[in-house]
Amino acid sequence: MEQKIRIALADDERLFRAALGHLLEHTGSYEVVFDVGNGVELTEKLVEAEGGADFPDIILMDLKMPEMNGVETTKVVAKKYPEVKVIALTTHKGKAFILNMLNLGASGYITKDASPEAMLEVVGEVAEKGFFYSNEILQIINGDFHNRTKKNSTSEFDAGFITKREREILLLLCQQYRTQEIAEKLFLSERTVEGHRNNLLSKTNSKNVVGLIVFGLQHEIIDVSDLTDPLND
Repeated sequence: MEQKIRIALADDERLFRAALGHLLEHTGSYEVVFDVGNGVELTEKLVEAEGGADFPDIILMDLKMPEMNGVETTKVVAKKYPEVKVIALTTHKGKAFILNMLNLGASGYITKDASPEAMLEVVGEVAEKGFFYSNEILQIINGDFHNRTKKNSTSEFDAGFITKREREILLLLCQQYRTQEIAEKLFLSERTVEGHRNNLLSKTNSKNVVGLIVFGLQHEIIDVSDLTDPLND
């Protein structure tokens, strides 16, 4: 039997948590290991669950919570538990909120007015591939970087900071291809692909693929069109 993806819910609305938990578990693919009402409770639960069967793979994180909000809590989770995927769950659609969570390494972003199908799509993509951002959010990210002044831009890529092969792998990673698929596409071993991926993370000082997207857009190595239109075989 395939192991279910373990989910933790952090939201100050108890009824919303219950409904969301029911929706996730009804799919048969997810197990809600615990739900909490604020960031303090979440961090305490993570310490209790660490190393056990109730430690989550994914956290659905409301941004507006009492005692310790979702932004501050995401900072703590990203630092202490980088393997845990955080999906921002919020009523806010503002650019500042989206970019802030992206910069913290959030793996996805769901607004509370999204359809159940859209919510399940984001959770499913994050569970399978590590991150998911809609075209709308990618456009916001891209627009932010292009509107910034270029005075602090570096020419690292022009100087060979990122090799041609690394750029190919960066692009495929951003298009949500898995290691095996990249290896097959580029006629490389999976170990070689992993090596290039680790080099990219190290060179760009990124914690995950989301960080690589930020770096790629900021330095114009990739464009939003690259992320929404997969490469041709």
